[in-house]
Amino acid sequence: MAKILGTQLFVHRLSFFTNHQELKTLFAPFGVVKEARLIRDPKTQRPKGFGFVTFETEAEAQKALKAMNGRGIFKCHQLLFICFFFFCILHYLRILQIGV
Repeated sequence: MAKILGTQLFVHRLSFFTNHQELKTLFAPFGVVKEARLIRDPKTQRPKGFGFVTFETEAEAQKALKAMNGRGIFKCHQLLFICFFFFCILHYLRILQIGV
């Protein structure tokens, strides 16, 4: 089950290659994203695979949850699988580009 904290959504199991701008862009169609924050490892500064997306209103957060929960998105040869609490973004194209 997804977790909504007022206007804030908790998302995890993100790709370690995800940045805050990509996270913000992904959720922007559902309302005004006030903040998209990735939690980072204090030593390495790499994302830890989870974060928070904060919307301007609860209605926008609910709209994003309803639209994104459990969805798979295919865009420009990238596979993005989205669901809250089991939030995954698999960046196949990005991984191929950086050679990991």
